Amino acid sequence: MRDMDSLAHLLWHNGNFLGIEWNVWKAVGWGGNAAFFSRFMVQWYASERRKRVVVPAAFWWLSLAGSWMILSYAVFYRRDSVFIFANAFNWIPYLRNLMIHRRTEAARQTCPACGALAHAEDNFCARCGAALRPPAAA
Repeated sequence: MRDMDSLAHLLWHNGNFLGIEWNVWKAVGWGGNAAFFSRFMVQWYASERRKRVVVPAAFWWLSLAGSWMILSYAVFYRRDSVFIFANAFNWIPYLRNLMIHRRTEAARQTCPACGALAHAEDNFCARCGAALRPPAAA
């Protein structure tokens, strides 16, 4: 029973969950932190699954969401110029990477032999080895 009391004291300190005085902006700020943390889990899982370094679009979407949530927290709740400036521009490369990802996905080609998707710059299918397009003249 004493262990349960200790756990309850850790979770509820001074009448606040985790000792934090919660409000909407704190939830937005913590949501941004959760988005930033989860993007690393997404990237790690994708890389482990393919056995090579992979940065999926979900990583950039989580980066963008986390960035905007933390910026909103900084602007509307904290009103701290250092915190605002630190988060004011980091969303730009995330948005740019999403644009590049979209363009890259749209340019993918389909293998005529097996139907697998290949990158636009590939000359041969990674799955079956069939030629995707004639090699460029030297």
